[in-house]
Amino acid sequence: MNVLAICGSRNPAGQTARALNALVAGAESAGCSSDIVYLPELELQACRQCEDDGWGECRGGEHCVIEDDLTSVIQKIREADFVVFATPVYFSDLSESLKSFLDRLRRLCIHGASKDRIQGTPAIALCVAGGGGGGAPRCAHLLETSLQTCGFDVVDVIPARRQNLEMKCDILRRTGQWIATRPTSA
Repeated sequence: MNVLAICGSRNPAGQTARALNALVAGAESAGCSSDIVYLPELELQACRQCEDDGWGECRGGEHCVIEDDLTSVIQKIREADFVVFATPVYFSDLSESLKSFLDRLRRLCIHGASKDRIQGTPAIALCVAGGGGGGAPRCAHLLETSLQTCGFDVVDVIPARRQNLEMKCDILRRTGQWIATRPTSA
């Protein structure tokens, strides 16, 4: 099983990466292969809302006119058996890099070919809050909604916060192991 982890954190040694690495380590310990993509390291532009109606060629579902790393990440999603989306929580919301990525992805997933290739892919939403941590549940809801709009089968939503991260990392390792043993059909 191939697990793709998409991370909206800029810090590969931060709390979000720590949580994501625990989940990935659990999946790898159970025999999964994995790949982690850090969105802030890629060239990803914001949606341009190309035409007056706010759409563009993406409305046909074939592609986005912006030539950046979006296409390569979508290809990795299509090749994955399971996708994990992880974000730090900023102002009770997703990181800017993950939000921008999902804004463009959902436009391609609402119509046409991309929808067919992503529809039903199992996914986990992971939101890690620093500070007081109160925004993690709201962020988790927003991420789940965005992923469902794209057509992912969201099988778990995991909010975490600085104060409970150690305990959550244990759960995330077990969650990664569960991914490897999860039946692939409903």
